[in-house]
Amino acid sequence: MNKYDVGIIGGGILGTSISYWLSTVSNLKTCVIEKESGVAQHASGRNTGVIHSPFYLDPQKKKTIARAAMVSRDLWKEFSISRNIPWNECGTLEVALDESQHKTLEKYLKWGVQNGIPEDALELMDSSEVSKKEPNVQCNSGIYCSRDVSTDYGVMTGELYSYSKSHDVTFLFDHKVTRIKNTSDSVELYFPNNLSIECKFVINCAGGHSLEIAKMLGLANDYSSLHFRGEYWIAEKKYENLVNTNVYSVAKFTNFPFLDPHWIKRADGTTEIGPNAVPVATPETYSGYVGNISDVVSKLGEILSGSSKKLLVNPEFLSLISKEWKSSLSKNAMIDRVKQFIPKIDPDFFVKRGTSGIRTPIISKKGEFVSEIVELEGDNSFHILNYNSPGATGAPAYSALIVKKLQERGFLNLQKARESFWNFDKIIEQINL
Repeated sequence: MNKYDVGIIGGGILGTSISYWLSTVSNLKTCVIEKESGVAQHASGRNTGVIHSPFYLDPQKKKTIARAAMVSRDLWKEFSISRNIPWNECGTLEVALDESQHKTLEKYLKWGVQNGIPEDALELMDSSEVSKKEPNVQCNSGIYCSRDVSTDYGVMTGELYSYSKSHDVTFLFDHKVTRIKNTSDSVELYFPNNLSIECKFVINCAGGHSLEIAKMLGLANDYSSLHFRGEYWIAEKKYENLVNTNVYSVAKFTNFPFLDPHWIKRADGTTEIGPNAVPVATPETYSGYVGNISDVVSKLGEILSGSSKKLLVNPEFLSLISKEWKSSLSKNAMIDRVKQFIPKIDPDFFVKRGTSGIRTPIISKKGEFVSEIVELEGDNSFHILNYNSPGATGAPAYSALIVKKLQERGFLNLQKARESFWNFDKIIEQINL
């Protein structure tokens, strides 16, 4: 049985970022355990690719991820430009369709400043000012953030993987964790084909499977989760410059962690609309609705026995799901949602589906969506649940914060930092402001 000091479960952007920091500020023998054949195969490589500025995040309820996103933006810029990774500073326009939503934008303006966004990077516009900026956008008002960027998180994760691997981090691809055993001073992880390893400490950042991993160690039993697929449609090339910035609308269902479909400028120059939020059985159900019957039965059993079942009697949630299903089954229904603020678009402009992605929000014991990241400590383990958008944006700073926390709590022994492209101590200072 191979032995490691630290085992990181999950080769997405968060797990790979943590591996980067451990390769930089420690001499710990580290491995990343990933069930797929490479990094960023799921949420980290299947998203809008937007570097988000946290003007829409409540600074009280989402302080950690908002701060991480702010600090990480310039880290990603330096990283991307030095490695020729796409970096398109196209900005984001969020629009209000009525006076009630305008009040939300006024709140966002205050939140943005509280979260550290420079005042000159945020502008609240009336409808005529929006029209001057984007003639094909129609709305009551809008808030424009010039700091938002289109990039490629999959490529970024790949670059971090290369760095970590060159600094002696071992990546165990095609290793799906099937069982975990806690001993007095280590954790044993088991995989198919009678494979196993032993780690003194395990960091669980397995994305859509992180709750499942935590429960293997007897943690997070009061939580449940649901999986939601976000689908996209790609605009034909001749229509992609109808609007030149990302355009979002204020979400109609503010009690749930989903945005309405929006107009997205991709880093490769393409334009898409999406995503919706369609319930699916697993974190990998990227097409179809049923998939593996055993997975469906298992998820239904989990829902009916866990806190998620409370959502099934929530009229607002059922109304949301009805709308999301409709926009999945009908392209016209999806287009109509965006047409409310870009009236010139037509279903005929979109002939090909984009790459779908899945997010897995955590549900509390009360049957409510948890708003902040969930961090849990176990014996010889640390678990990160509910790490959703703008998680990719905040990954460099948040992963540094996790490493620092684990050092302060005596789980990790850090050495003097090696020369690297990001400064660990400076980032910790910035994120703790």
